[in-house]
Amino acid sequence: MKTESHRSLLGVILLGILFEEPHHAYRIQRLIRQRGIDSVVNVSQRAGVYHALERLLRLGLIEVKQTAQDASRMDRVVYAITDRGREVAVAMLPKMLVNLSADFPKFPAVFSLLYVLPAEDARRQFEFRADAVRNELIRLDAEMLETGESRRFSLLSVDYQAALLKCELNWIQGIIADLRSGSIEWGSQSRSDLQSAGNGGI
Repeated sequence: MKTESHRSLLGVILLGILFEEPHHAYRIQRLIRQRGIDSVVNVSQRAGVYHALERLLRLGLIEVKQTAQDASRMDRVVYAITDRGREVAVAMLPKMLVNLSADFPKFPAVFSLLYVLPAEDARRQFEFRADAVRNELIRLDAEMLETGESRRFSLLSVDYQAALLKCELNWIQGIIADLRSGSIEWGSQSRSDLQSAGNGGI
């Protein structure tokens, strides 16, 4: 997989799903949601799934197995993985699993700039974030409970997301406690330190 299209996370996910059996785009989108994969890749718009499928078609990694009688029903075109697609999926998945390159999440970028707020305001924002994390954990726990332990494998991405959120919540609670106690330097002093670091300490 040497092209950017090959490296697309959604493209690899589609190959993985089609590795199991042929599907049409609507079914693929439903499976992504049912398995909680939509927490790591955006499939809210089916057009994104169509575009990814079209790229895989052009690359010869999948093929059209069956076409709906109504040519306008794109969501009923059944796609199947090719032999080349299977080779690519088997080769890429282990590489992506061990790749620790940054995923560029928004949260670290935002909290790194919170020094522009007074310490009390920053603490409140972290508390709002903690509340949002708790609510999301409740939702994920309910989803896993409804699915049942016997089908846990189908929701590994949800389980992983919950584990990350629990770690994040623990970290946020520590920051909130430090802001309350004043053990973190905040405001003008922290900005001065950052400016000095940016100027090489000059």
